[in-house]
Amino acid sequence: MSTEAGKRVGRPTDTAKRDAIIAAATRAFFDRGFAATSIEQVAADAGVSKVTVYNHFGDKRGLFAASVENQCETISGHFSIREIPRGSLRERLTAIGEAMVAFLSREDMVQFDRRIAAETEHEPEIGAAFLAAGPHRMKRAFSSFISALNAAGELDVDDPELAAEQFASMCKGMGDLDRRFGQPSDPTENRKRIEGAVEVFCRAYARH
Repeated sequence: MSTEAGKRVGRPTDTAKRDAIIAAATRAFFDRGFAATSIEQVAADAGVSKVTVYNHFGDKRGLFAASVENQCETISGHFSIREIPRGSLRERLTAIGEAMVAFLSREDMVQFDRRIAAETEHEPEIGAAFLAAGPHRMKRAFSSFISALNAAGELDVDDPELAAEQFASMCKGMGDLDRRFGQPSDPTENRKRIEGAVEVFCRAYARH
């Protein structure tokens, strides 16, 4: 068997090992925290050697960053700009606002957010990894959507990234803070915020 053939055969095994390591690391990090998680335990839980973990991820911070990115990918599967239905500008913006708030109100997302915030207090790099893998990626996607609407003549926006932030902030309102501190999501208030956000956004940026 040639070397290239050997590599092709080995790839699925390498992928399976990497997936197992990330799964074990994610459970450990989000159950026990960053400081209490060891490479040795993650390797044992994943059924691999410590050397394999280091070869794939470098160190514990690299492993955590990969776990955060994987978790963000899993959670963000519940929210995608590309899945917004067709319709009027207001209907599409309303759909985005509703999807965004529903996504942020998910219990797993609230818990994930709290865990990241707690870990960031001791390890600022953890917060940076989360922001890059989650919120900043979603902001870029929404900014691109706004840019497309701009190019199509539906919006008149000079700074799509700022407009994306403004719309998201209006949709979340105080509801985002309430959820972080244990208050239940209020569908009536959420709907009012989203309707208001769409109205203000369209008055500011929609072409008439």
